[in-house]
Amino acid sequence: MKTFAIAKRVLTELSRDKRTLALMFVAPILIILLLSLIFSASSTTNTKMGVVAVPTKLEQRLDDTEHVTVKRYTTESAAKKALKTDRIDAIVQHKDNQYDLTYANVDAAQTTAAKMAFKNALTNQTITGLQQKLAQTTAALAAVTHQQPQKQQSTKQVKIINHYAYGDADTGFFNKILPILIGFFVFFFVFFISGMALLRERTSGTLDRLLATPVKRYEIVFGYMLSYGVLAIIQTLVIVLVTILILGVQVVGNIGSLVLINLLLALVALSFGILLSTFANSEFQMMQFIPIVVIPQVFFTGIIPLDSMANWVQVISYVMPIRYSGAASSAIMLRGTHLSALWPEMIVLLVFLVISTILNITGLKRYRKV
Repeated sequence: MKTFAIAKRVLTELSRDKRTLALMFVAPILIILLLSLIFSASSTTNTKMGVVAVPTKLEQRLDDTEHVTVKRYTTESAAKKALKTDRIDAIVQHKDNQYDLTYANVDAAQTTAAKMAFKNALTNQTITGLQQKLAQTTAALAAVTHQQPQKQQSTKQVKIINHYAYGDADTGFFNKILPILIGFFVFFFVFFISGMALLRERTSGTLDRLLATPVKRYEIVFGYMLSYGVLAIIQTLVIVLVTILILGVQVVGNIGSLVLINLLLALVALSFGILLSTFANSEFQMMQFIPIVVIPQVFFTGIIPLDSMANWVQVISYVMPIRYSGAASSAIMLRGTHLSALWPEMIVLLVFLVISTILNITGLKRYRKV
């Protein structure tokens, strides 16, 4: 009977905790719906290929390939510039009897699709040429049956050379998602640790004693952000350097730029963690924010191509900080983009930081109106 009495008491307390009930029943439904929207999206890989001095017939066959878009460039330098700025995924260049293919290689699926598209187009072109030659030879033989047979013209073997702007032939999907994973781990741990730490100070009474002093609200917020910001800097450096040195991942761009982007994300996570900790009454309630705030961001960061989703689903990604840090980190690591070209992503992250900081300062009014 005592067991049933304890169970009744626990159930009664849980029934009064609306946040816990929402976490148990509403959050899983929301996440499942998000997964359904994302994974039901088209898995087709669209590839953009640039061609330089490629025969017209082969270019046309490439352009006729489903899910392949072809753009002609007059010079190799113009094509490489387009490749670096992510306007195309591969370059096909023809010289003498040789084809040089250069792949951006930031997405293994697009690299494979470009290879297959070129191979099929070249095979079809070769078969068509052989068929035409066979028809011409047959017609000539029929017309000059009693004449000296002509010598067969030798066909030179086409040479194909593959080049990779990033990585090599063994570069896989992990290299594509790694810049996003770095940002996710930075955001998750800074968000969780900072939120838990401030919550502990509030529940233990430390924050109340601090609020009893003449210190201003913004000074409290900036003080917490400065102290945990130092830890965020160290953590960001550790994650980035371990990824590069231990995993041996190639970084085309500047490592300092990569650290700066993730440090900016860490400050955003720090501010978010402090903000949401003000709405939690216990560490368990703080953990309840993780499925709502952190996990959904993984689905809208580019791990799954956003352009394959419906437009209204893509709109959700614009309120996800990791989306911008992931795009910037990918550009630095995979394409060598300079930091000056990433100012839109940096501005958005700064906007997130400023807004959440203002909300933090305003949120302290519930504890002390000074």
